[in-house]
Amino acid sequence: MDSWEFGPTVRRWRDRVAPATVGVARGRRRRATGLRREELAELAGISVDYLTRLEQGRATAPSAQVVEALARALRLTDAERDLLFRLAGHTPPGLNLVSTRITPSVQRLLDRLANTPVAVYDATWTLITANAPYDALMGPTTNWRGIERNSIWRYLIGPGSRVVHTPEERADQQARLVADLRLTAARYPTDQRLKRLIRELAAQSPRFVELWEPGNFEPHQDQGRRKIVDHPDVGHITLECDTLVVAADDLRIMIFTAEPETEDAERLAFATVLGTQSLVD
Repeated sequence: MDSWEFGPTVRRWRDRVAPATVGVARGRRRRATGLRREELAELAGISVDYLTRLEQGRATAPSAQVVEALARALRLTDAERDLLFRLAGHTPPGLNLVSTRITPSVQRLLDRLANTPVAVYDATWTLITANAPYDALMGPTTNWRGIERNSIWRYLIGPGSRVVHTPEERADQQARLVADLRLTAARYPTDQRLKRLIRELAAQSPRFVELWEPGNFEPHQDQGRRKIVDHPDVGHITLECDTLVVAADDLRIMIFTAEPETEDAERLAFATVLGTQSLVD
C-alpha cells in the first residue's frame, strides 16, 4: 500500500471519533462532530505540527510507537490497527512481540477510572499511558521519551518516583522489576525492542547486570500495597497501590486509591485538582 494513504486515513478516522467517547468535552460552539487535530495530538502524545504534517502527507514515515499511539487514541479495532501499521510501512505487531496495545475492554476500564490515578505498563514495565490524575499525583509523564518511560531504568538509573522507599525497599523494588523482566524475556525471545532495552540497561547499570545473573531469577516478596507518595504541594499521602495484570494482553495496570473519608483521601483529591489545573494552564 502507498504511504500517502496514511494521512487521509488518520483524518477520516479522526472525524468519526465522538469527543465524549475519549473524554473530551464537546462544548456549545463546537462544529466538528469528530476530534479536533489538537485533541488527537494530545491524546496520542505527539505535537500538533507533526500530526498536521502526517495528515497532509508531508511526513510519511511515522515510527511504530507513533502508529500505536494514534491507533489507541482513535480507538481502532484490531483490523483497523493492523491496516494503519501497514499504511505506515510497518508489519503489524505479532503474538511473539511484547504488546503495547490497549484493547477496547481495557480502555473501557480506564474510562471508568477517569478520576482515579491509573497508569498502564507493558510487560517490560515501559509506560504505555497514564491518566491526568496519575500525572497530578506522580508528576507529568507526557514528556518522557524512549527509555525514560521504563520503570526499571527509572529505579536503577533515573530519578525513581515520588513513592517513598527506604534503601532496602528500593533495592527490593529493583530486584522484583528485573526478575519480572527476565520472565518477560523468556516469553518473548525474539522481540528486538526487548533485547535492545536489556542491552541499554546492562550498558548503563552494573546493578542491573548483578540482578540479571541466573541466581537472581525469582521475583522478591512484594512490600505490600500501601505506599507513601511524597507530593511536592500536598506532602505525604498514604495510598493503596494495586497492580492488576491483564493476562491475555500481558499488561500491568497500576491504580492508586485512598481510604474514603480520610485525610489521605482529601490530600489525594487536592493533589488531583492542583495537578489537573496546572496541566490545563
